[in-house]
Amino acid sequence: MTRRLKMIIAYDGAPFAGWQSQPHGNTIQDHLERAFERVTGTPVRVHGAGRTDAGVHALAQCAHVDVNKALAPARWMEALNALLPAAIRVLRCRYVSDDFHARLSAKGKIYRYRIWSAPVLPPFEYRRAWHIPHPLDLKILLKAAKHFVGTHDFAAFAGNRGKPERSTIRTINSVRVRQNGSCVTIEFDGDGFLYKMVRLIVGSLLKCALGIMRVEDLVARLDSGRATPPRLVAPAEGLVLVRVRY
Repeated sequence: MTRRLKMIIAYDGAPFAGWQSQPHGNTIQDHLERAFERVTGTPVRVHGAGRTDAGVHALAQCAHVDVNKALAPARWMEALNALLPAAIRVLRCRYVSDDFHARLSAKGKIYRYRIWSAPVLPPFEYRRAWHIPHPLDLKILLKAAKHFVGTHDFAAFAGNRGKPERSTIRTINSVRVRQNGSCVTIEFDGDGFLYKMVRLIVGSLLKCALGIMRVEDLVARLDSGRATPPRLVAPAEGLVLVRVRY
């Protein structure tokens, strides 16, 4: 008899090739599945709430797995963290009903993008933020960000995953822009996100804040529903999955 285990996982995405399993085996999903197999003695499939790209970090990714070993949640955490790379940690876990699904049960996600706006990037911010060595116009950035709130066709801000999306309509509940010294954060709360959607939005917002693109042109691109070049994709290292909402 198997039981479903729900996990909250944090990871530094820099050393890994994203969440989703790959033949080379260096993904978050691969490392988790190998750890579970060593504990249970049988192969398992770990299901994540979302497939973060290579280099993207997570403060609280959610995943579930069906296990045939009756360990207490605290013992699962201890066993898994002893086997996982130091850059991946199971923060907490608990047993849930079989109708819970990490991806299908999710109501939304919160992503945060970090930008370091200063001439020099501190070493401890390396691979944690997008370094922009020029001043940003925060008023323009805020003005532009507001246009993404609401329900839109985000086709103009979707990457090409190699297969068509069933729908490019998404709802963003809020976009919050904050500045703390040289660090600028842009936080998105939405019901779902297309492939590279946050990074493409951030790229356009930065072009506005640097005076390269007019806000009117950004709005026209959003309204067009078409992915027209050129598009600036913000680097993966600045992006963090903050939380999955259920």
